Amino acid sequence: MHIHIVAGGPFEYIPPLTQATNEDVCWVGVDRGTVYLLENGIVPDRAFGDFDSVTDEELEDLKKKLPALNIFQAEKDETDLELALQWALRQRPEQIQIYGITGGRADHFLGNIQLLYKGIQHEQNITLIDRQNTIQMYRPGTYEVTQDVDKKYVSFLPFGSPVEKLTLTGFKYPLENCHIEPGSTLCISNELIHSNGTFSFHEGILIMVRSND
Repeated sequence: MHIHIVAGGPFEYIPPLTQATNEDVCWVGVDRGTVYLLENGIVPDRAFGDFDSVTDEELEDLKKKLPALNIFQAEKDETDLELALQWALRQRPEQIQIYGITGGRADHFLGNIQLLYKGIQHEQNITLIDRQNTIQMYRPGTYEVTQDVDKKYVSFLPFGSPVEKLTLTGFKYPLENCHIEPGSTLCISNELIHSNGTFSFHEGILIMVRSND
């Protein structure tokens, strides 16, 4: 099973969701993202939030259409998205994709980047997606990357602590056993020069961003 979560960020940044629809997808709405899903002909299997960003009329409509509507009070310790992600992680899906998390408030976006670490802790694959970017987080290991004509730039950023012995093969700017400190921009805007390449590292946590202009 794949779980696709749609949050309430600016909807113009969300790519067409029809391309991500198949019978093995469980759709989850977060706050106003639930309304966006219904407007696009997708009835979410679950919905989470305090729903403070929808009108009273919209909330009543959601209550009628969605039996699995999880409403929380506005004063809580977790964001609406974190509550949805906690549920998704408990389902142990093959993959979790999250939309509607960019283009709005910077604090929400940075918090959503932090949520990727929950995937690392639970050994789950989480991807943040918008029209221009995909963002993933990795623990030490060796990984393959394939070319994507829609997102040709590949950038790597250490998360929280240095990344040790980063090696990039098949890239325009290769690296071998490189030490990358937090704050370094050395690995911004690289590109694959073959149909696929690899990256590997021995210590730390690494964020990979694939993007286009």
